[in-house]
Amino acid sequence: MPYLFGGLVLLNAITLGYYLFLKQPSTTQTLKTAKEEVTQPLAFTNSAEYIPPIIGSKD
Repeated sequence: MPYLFGGLVLLNAITLGYYLFLKQPSTTQTLKTAKEEVTQPLAFTNSAEYIPPIIGSKD
């Protein structure tokens, strides 16, 4: 029984190592679209033009 458990642990470690280090993930269309959205520059609008004036005096 200990050999079976040890074998399963070793098989699990080998499988995990394969998927973490050797297999490259495939790029899906959703990932491509998200990457393009992140790298595109954002449109900037100056919001200071829309701030209401200060109420009261500065005395």
